[in-house]
Amino acid sequence: MQFDGLKIGFAVTGSHCTLHEITGVMQELVDQGADLTPIISYSVESMDTRFGKAEDWKRAFQEITHKEPIHTIPDAEPVGPKKMFDCMIIAPCTGNTLAKLANGITDTPVLMAAKAHLRNQRPLVIAISTNDGLGLNARNIGALLISKNVYFVPFGQDNPEAKANSLVAHMSMVPQAVLKACQGKQIQPVLWDYR
Repeated sequence: MQFDGLKIGFAVTGSHCTLHEITGVMQELVDQGADLTPIISYSVESMDTRFGKAEDWKRAFQEITHKEPIHTIPDAEPVGPKKMFDCMIIAPCTGNTLAKLANGITDTPVLMAAKAHLRNQRPLVIAISTNDGLGLNARNIGALLISKNVYFVPFGQDNPEAKANSLVAHMSMVPQAVLKACQGKQIQPVLWDYR
């Protein structure tokens, strides 16, 4: 299987409307041999929304990966020193997490894990899901697109008529993006239409 032996940190942030897609991606990676460790933001850890309860999401991630999610900053810090992952994914990556990552802010478990992982010069794959990707966050996307060891899952405008600034990654392309990132390459094209 193409992911055999690959240790992947799979970080999940609070774009709650896309969490249902993420469980399928996690399962696909595990089925193809990846060793996945879930990492969750404070929002995913504690927020019940119309898209599901926090406890149910945590249970789902644990059942798929057979590991308890990393959910605190102290638990995320060893990601770097222990060189825990060959690759790390943030999917979905909210605009809030994107902005903080682009500006060096480390105040959540996901951001701590990403910072710790990047210090090892290993790939970080971002699957954005933000309502302001073509608004204030456009500059942060630009900054991360040119950052060393940072790669994007192809994304596009999911609803340009109703939400002109919204950008969402094609979550089904996470596995392909990871394989390319592990080769030091950005999957192309980065911009994919939703129509």
